[in-house]
Amino acid sequence: MQIIEIENRNAPLLGKLLNIWEQSVRATHQFLSGPEIRRIAEYVPAALREVPVLAAAENAEGEPVAFMGIAGNKLEMLFVSPESRGKGVGKRLILHAINRCGIREVDVNEQNPQARGFYEHIGFRICGRSETDDQGNPYPILHMRLPDASCLASAGAGEEARPDNPEL
Repeated sequence: MQIIEIENRNAPLLGKLLNIWEQSVRATHQFLSGPEIRRIAEYVPAALREVPVLAAAENAEGEPVAFMGIAGNKLEMLFVSPESRGKGVGKRLILHAINRCGIREVDVNEQNPQARGFYEHIGFRICGRSETDDQGNPYPILHMRLPDASCLASAGAGEEARPDNPEL
């Protein structure tokens, strides 16, 4: 698996990323109904085109299996295909985002305890809460932040997410 930053955001690639987004959301966002997912999916292509940094994890065949979007020091999105979940792909993406892109913040749906646990395991801490999402929908959002660079203990094997550990 390799992580690549996506420069050419062409329609076929965006279609693959939208498919990963939808599969991931259906697997992890049980609080959303089918019609709600379809409604939100209408906005995803524009978000993929407009996010300043878009990166993907590719499998050995060069196909994307996960992706993330970054704006400034904030992780705006991270989605992993269901078949790649639990295999370290999300962890590799988030550590890349921390170490290479300088992210320090992420927002998580309160109703997605798996995501909250994932980010807490990496070292993020809740620093605030909003009753609604960015579109005003009644999905509470937890605002999470890395306390500081010395608190970046990552999951497993004594690895640390820090700028001087570029292999993570």
